[in-house]
Formats: sequence, C-alpha cells, structure tokens
Amino acid sequence: MSSLQDQLLKAGLTNQKKAKKAAKGSKKSRTLKKEIKAATEASKAEQQAKAEQANLAIKKEAEQKAITAQIKQLITNHQISQTGEIKYNFEHNGLIKSIYVSEKLQRQLIKGYVAIATLGDTYYVIPANAADKISQRDEGYIVLVNNPDEASSAQNIDEEDPYADFVIPDDLMW
Repeated sequence: MSSLQDQLLKAGLTNQKKAKKAAKGSKKSRTLKKEIKAATEASKAEQQAKAEQANLAIKKEAEQKAITAQIKQLITNHQISQTGEIKYNFEHNGLIKSIYVSEKLQRQLIKGYVAIATLGDTYYVIPANAADKISQRDEGYIVLVNNPDEASSAQNIDEEDPYADFVIPDDLMW
C-alpha cells in the first residue's frame, strides 16, 4: 500500500475495504487506459494508411494528366499540314479511316518517315521520331507507323505462296 493510504487508514478517514476497492479501480483504469491507447494508435495507423493510399492515387492521377498534356503538346507542336487530294486509308479501332494528303506525304507515310496520331476524333500527321516519343508515354495516341523493314520481311515469309510473284504496291488505292 502506498503511504497516503496508510495515513488515511490511521486517521480513520477510510477503512481497509475501501482501500482495496480503490487499488482495484486504479488497476482497472490503467488497463483501460492501455486498451484505449492501443485502439487510438491502431485507428491512427489505419487513417495514415488510408491517407497514403489517397495520396498515391492523387499522385498517379496528376502524373497521368501531365503525360496526357505532354502528348497533346507533342502532337500539336509537331503536326504536319496535311492538305492534299490523295485519300490515304488506314485502320483505327477496327474501322477504316481516311485522311487527305499530298503525294509527298503519302510516300513518307508508306516509308515510315511520318506517322498518324489521334487526339479525340481528329487525326494528325506527325514525324516518326515524335511518334516514338509519344509511344514511350502512351501507345494509345499513335494510330499508324509504317515500318518498311517489316513489310519487306513479311513478303518473304511464305515461299509456297501462289501469289508470291504478285507484289502488292504500297500506294494501292482502295
């Protein structure tokens, strides 16, 4: 027992029963305080984890917005004027689309010097090196980049092809 309890017992202000009850109550309050402290620490840790997840989501969204802005800037800054009378057809999302280009731009598209990119529903002709930069960020914006090496190697794959002697021209109009 503590010295204060001894003094109170000697003075007659309390009895042995009340002193024991007070000692038990202080033990209960200490364990209750420990439980409350553990619960508050657990809730703080849970809140901190939720806040970190929210911050990561916000950070990823901001990074994605920055990448999208960079892509839009690359496309608008590098777009090539596509005025011409030759209809150039290409596939995008399972549909055949077309743009009108000049003869020079058509040859550059066929050889892979320039590419076609999209922003929304609009198609832009851009240099192939700009298309590579865009592809590194997000491939969804690049619609067409011809690779002349693939076209020549694809023609030599099947030697039993009965139409191997009939070469399909790159500038075939459909």
